[in-house]
This record gives sequence, structure tokens and C-alpha cells, in this order.
Amino acid sequence: MPLKILLADDHQICNEGLRVLLERESKFAVVGIANSGREVERMVRRLEPDLVIIDIGMPELNGIEATRKLRKLHPKVPVIALTMHDDRRYVAAMMRAGARAYVLKENAVEELELAIKTVIDGEIYLSNALRDKYKDQLEALLSGGEQALPEILTGREREVLQLLAEGKKTAQVGELLHVSAKTVETHRSNIMKKLEVNTLADLTRYAIREGLISVDS
Repeated sequence: MPLKILLADDHQICNEGLRVLLERESKFAVVGIANSGREVERMVRRLEPDLVIIDIGMPELNGIEATRKLRKLHPKVPVIALTMHDDRRYVAAMMRAGARAYVLKENAVEELELAIKTVIDGEIYLSNALRDKYKDQLEALLSGGEQALPEILTGREREVLQLLAEGKKTAQVGELLHVSAKTVETHRSNIMKKLEVNTLADLTRYAIREGLISVDS
């Protein structure tokens, strides 16, 4: 039986390229593609993949938050981060969220199959370029240590912040999160107090800076 893989990336070209790359080997089968972080958990529940490969910059729910949710709801399904972000804070944040591997997109052809094998064998994989770049901080990175993105906000607050920063209205955010508009406004007020900002533009800048959303995903 081939290993069932779910891809999660909002770039169609990337998804199709990954599908071709993986399915060159009969031991891999791409069973689904999620185009937003919020689709991932629903598709994992429906398709029951053996492995999820996820990007960080995705609409509605970024890869870090999606991975955190997956590890809580489906702890037996390992997650591999496949992204262009090589900043050590993103690496640490993904590992803290529960990812078992972190592969740079530019190295996918050379490293993705090895990363999958390593993860299935129960080990952690980190792209060689990152091991070389951060060789003095490897232990902290792999454990999601002190270099992780700051966690001033709760998980739900980060979800609300991302949706607001993407331009969604209060009612839309409430509908996506299955809460009332009043609850969303309360979250928004708490977020602004914690971040010490006063405008939506400030929230958006924070979200971009901390990787909750990306101008180029």
C-alpha cells in the first residue's frame, strides 16, 4: 500500500509540482490537496492520510496554527513543513507546533523523499541548508526553544488576528470561527491591548511580521 499524503499549500503550481514529484514513486499517493489552513483538519478527518505536507503562509489559518491543531486532534498523523521561509523563528515555531520535519521548497527535489522516510521512521528532519546555517542553534531549533515566534496571543486570538489582517469583516470572522460578532470584537479588543496597537493597519503589520500572514505566502 502506498503512503497516503495530503498536501496543504495555496499555490496550485506548487501543489501540482509536488504531486508529480511524489507520485514518480509508487510508494507515495497524494490523496488530497488543501488550499487553506482551515481545510486541512477537515480533509485529514475525511481522507485519513498517513502524512501531511504543509506550507506556512496560507489563507484563513497559517501552517503553524494548522499544525498545532492537527497535532492536538490527530496526533498520529505526522506533519512536514515545506516552505520558502528560512528564518530560524519560523523553524522553531513549526517544531514547537508539532512538525516532524522542516524542508525548504528550493531543496524539495533533493530532500523531500528523505524527509518523509525520516519522519515515518520516527525521527526529525531538518533541511541541510538550515543545519548548516544554524549549526550553533540546532538544539534550540529542533526543540522549538527560545527562538520561536513570541506567543503573546492565545491560539484563538491568533486565528482572529489572521482573519482580520486578511481583510475579513467581523461577521465573516465570526461565521468562520462559529462564534458571535460580539465575541470577535472582544477578541479584537484583547488583541489590541496585548499588542499595544490602535488600528487595523498596525494589526496587519504585526501579522505579517510574525508570519501569521504573508504578502507572498
